[in-house]
Amino acid sequence: MAYDLTKRLVIGLASSALFDLEESDQIFRTKGEQSYRNHQRTYENEPLKKGVAFPFIKRLLSLNSLNNENGPLVEVILLSRNDPDTGLRVMNSIEHYNLNITRAVFLQGKSPLPYIPAFDIELFLSANKVDVRQATVAGYPAGMVMKGNIKDDINDHELRIAFDFDGVIIDDEAEAIYQRNRDLKSFHENENLKRNILHNPGPLNKFIRRLAHIQKIEHLELSQNSKYRPILKTALVTARNAPSHTRAINTLRELGIEINEAFFLGGVEKNKVLEIMRPHIFFDDQMIHLEKVAQILPSVHIPFGVTNP
Repeated sequence: MAYDLTKRLVIGLASSALFDLEESDQIFRTKGEQSYRNHQRTYENEPLKKGVAFPFIKRLLSLNSLNNENGPLVEVILLSRNDPDTGLRVMNSIEHYNLNITRAVFLQGKSPLPYIPAFDIELFLSANKVDVRQATVAGYPAGMVMKGNIKDDINDHELRIAFDFDGVIIDDEAEAIYQRNRDLKSFHENENLKRNILHNPGPLNKFIRRLAHIQKIEHLELSQNSKYRPILKTALVTARNAPSHTRAINTLRELGIEINEAFFLGGVEKNKVLEIMRPHIFFDDQMIHLEKVAQILPSVHIPFGVTNP
C-alpha cells in the first residue's frame, strides 16, 4: 500500500542534528573508519546525548496527538550518512527516547541530497555544512544546526519556533537592496512603495505554511475541548522596523500564516529578545545574528541568498 506523505509536515533529519555526535566524529577523524565502527558497536546500547534539534523534534512529534482526518500531522525521516550497521546505535537511541521516528535511510557516507524530493521533505536539518549548502543551492529547504548549549525543560510542553523574515520566510529581494547600497533609507523606501505587493517565498515558506495549517487544527481542537493546551507557537524576530513592517505583515496575512508574536527590532540585538522568549529553535540566514544566539538556544543557519554568496 502506498504511503502518502504530501498531506503532512515532513522533516528530513540527519543524526548529527538529533544527537550529539561530537565524540563519534572525533574518533572517525582521528582513528579512522574501523575504529569508529568498533566504537559504535561497543556502545550501540548506550543512548547518544541529545543534540541541537532534539527539543524541537520531540515537541513537533507531540502534535501527532491531535485528531486529524488525514492521519499524523508530522513525519520525521532519518537521513543518515551511516551504514545500517553503525546506524543501529542511532535507531536504538531514538527508541530509548521514545521518539516516533520509524523511517530511516542509511547511505554509507553518501549525501542525502538526491532523496529529499523522494520523501516530499519540507525541511532538512543537518550539522553537515556541505550537505546543507548543496541542498539549498539545489532549491531544497535546508538548515545547518549550530553547536551550542542545549537545555531541554521536560516540563515545558509548548513548541516555540522563531524565524527571521528576509532570506528565511521570504526571498532576498529586499535584503539585496540593503546589501547593495548599505542604506536603510533606500530599503525602507522600496518596502514602503511595495507595501501591498507580496514578497516572493523564501526557503522555509512551505514549512511555515504547514505550521500555520497545524495551528488551525489546534484552534479547532480548542474550540471542541476547553481543556486542551495549544502546543505550537510561532514568532517573527527580524531586524526590520517601521515602515518596512507593513509589507511583511501583509505578506503573512495573504499567505494565511499565523504568527503569535512579532519583533521588529530595527537593529536591536536578537539574542536579547530570544533569551527571554526561549524558542526551541530559531532560524536565521545570517551568521552574524546567530553567533550569540547559538550560545543560549538551538539555532539553525539557512545558507540562502545574497548574505550567503
